[in-house]
Amino acid sequence: MKTVTQRELAARSKAVPDDVEAGEIYRITRAGAEIAGIRPIDNRRRFVPVAELRRGWRGDPAVEAARMRAEAEADAFHGDEDRVGGAPRGHA
Repeated sequence: MKTVTQRELAARSKAVPDDVEAGEIYRITRAGAEIAGIRPIDNRRRFVPVAELRRGWRGDPAVEAARMRAEAEADAFHGDEDRVGGAPRGHA
Protein backbone atom coordinates (compact mmCIF):
# COMPACT_ATOMS: atom_id res chain seq x y z
CA MET A 1 0.00 0.00 0.00
CA LYS A 2 1.29 3.42 -0.96
CA THR A 3 0.45 6.81 0.50
CA VAL A 4 0.37 9.98 -1.59
CA THR A 5 -0.64 13.52 -0.81
CA GLN A 6 -3.46 15.22 -2.65
CA ARG A 7 -0.88 17.32 -4.47
CA GLU A 8 1.18 14.25 -5.48
CA LEU A 9 -1.97 12.58 -6.76
CA ALA A 10 -2.71 15.57 -8.98
CA ALA A 11 0.89 15.60 -10.27
CA ARG A 12 0.83 11.83 -10.92
CA SER A 13 -2.70 11.59 -12.32
CA LYS A 14 -1.58 9.16 -15.03
CA ALA A 15 0.79 6.97 -13.02
CA VAL A 16 -1.45 6.36 -9.99
CA PRO A 17 -4.38 4.84 -11.95
CA ASP A 18 -1.89 2.73 -13.91
CA ASP A 19 -0.48 1.42 -10.62
CA VAL A 20 -3.99 0.74 -9.29
CA GLU A 21 -4.86 -1.15 -12.45
CA ALA A 22 -1.78 -3.29 -11.81
CA GLY A 23 -3.06 -4.09 -8.28
CA GLU A 24 -1.56 -1.31 -6.11
CA ILE A 25 -3.64 0.30 -3.33
CA TYR A 26 -3.20 3.98 -2.51
CA ARG A 27 -4.14 6.12 0.50
CA ILE A 28 -4.60 9.81 -0.18
CA THR A 29 -3.70 12.37 2.48
CA ARG A 30 -4.42 16.07 2.93
CA ALA A 31 -2.54 18.03 5.58
CA GLY A 32 -1.24 14.73 6.97
CA ALA A 33 -4.70 13.17 7.47
CA GLU A 34 -5.94 10.24 5.38
CA ILE A 35 -8.97 11.33 3.37
CA ALA A 36 -9.47 8.60 0.77
CA GLY A 37 -8.30 5.35 -0.67
CA ILE A 38 -7.96 4.07 -4.21
CA ARG A 39 -8.02 0.35 -4.88
CA PRO A 40 -8.62 -1.91 -7.88
CA ILE A 41 -12.20 -2.93 -8.59
CA ASP A 42 -12.63 -6.62 -7.78
CA ASN A 43 -15.02 -7.42 -10.63
CA ARG A 44 -12.94 -5.86 -13.36
CA ARG A 45 -13.38 -7.55 -16.72
CA ARG A 46 -10.32 -8.94 -18.37
CA PHE A 47 -9.64 -9.95 -21.93
CA VAL A 48 -9.85 -13.70 -22.42
CA PRO A 49 -8.36 -15.08 -25.64
CA VAL A 50 -10.63 -17.31 -27.71
CA ALA A 51 -8.19 -20.22 -27.36
CA GLU A 52 -8.52 -20.04 -23.56
CA LEU A 53 -12.33 -20.02 -23.80
CA ARG A 54 -12.26 -23.05 -26.09
CA ARG A 55 -10.01 -24.93 -23.66
CA GLY A 56 -12.47 -24.17 -20.86
CA TRP A 57 -15.44 -25.32 -22.92
CA ARG A 58 -13.76 -28.54 -24.04
CA GLY A 59 -15.82 -31.46 -22.83
CA ASP A 60 -19.00 -29.40 -22.32
CA PRO A 61 -22.02 -30.80 -24.15
CA ALA A 62 -22.90 -29.15 -27.44
CA VAL A 63 -26.00 -26.97 -27.46
CA GLU A 64 -28.71 -28.39 -29.69
CA ALA A 65 -30.65 -25.23 -30.53
CA ALA A 66 -33.63 -26.96 -32.20
CA ARG A 67 -34.08 -29.38 -29.30
CA MET A 68 -33.74 -26.61 -26.73
CA ARG A 69 -36.35 -24.51 -28.58
CA ALA A 70 -38.76 -27.47 -28.82
CA GLU A 71 -38.40 -28.21 -25.10
CA ALA A 72 -39.01 -24.57 -24.22
CA GLU A 73 -42.14 -24.42 -26.39
CA ALA A 74 -43.50 -27.62 -24.82
CA ASP A 75 -42.78 -26.44 -21.27
CA ALA A 76 -45.94 -25.30 -19.44
CA PHE A 77 -43.79 -22.93 -17.41
CA HIS A 78 -43.68 -20.53 -20.33
CA GLY A 79 -47.47 -20.50 -20.69
CA ASP A 80 -49.45 -20.68 -23.88
CA GLU A 81 -50.14 -17.01 -24.48
CA ASP A 82 -48.70 -15.20 -27.44
CA ARG A 83 -46.16 -12.74 -26.07
CA VAL A 84 -47.26 -9.99 -28.47
CA GLY A 85 -50.99 -10.33 -29.10
CA GLY A 86 -52.12 -12.08 -25.91
CA ALA A 87 -54.00 -14.87 -27.79
CA PRO A 88 -53.09 -18.48 -26.94
CA ARG A 89 -50.68 -20.10 -29.40
CA GLY A 90 -52.45 -21.72 -32.30
CA HIS A 91 -55.67 -19.79 -31.54
CA ALA A 92 -55.73 -16.75 -33.79
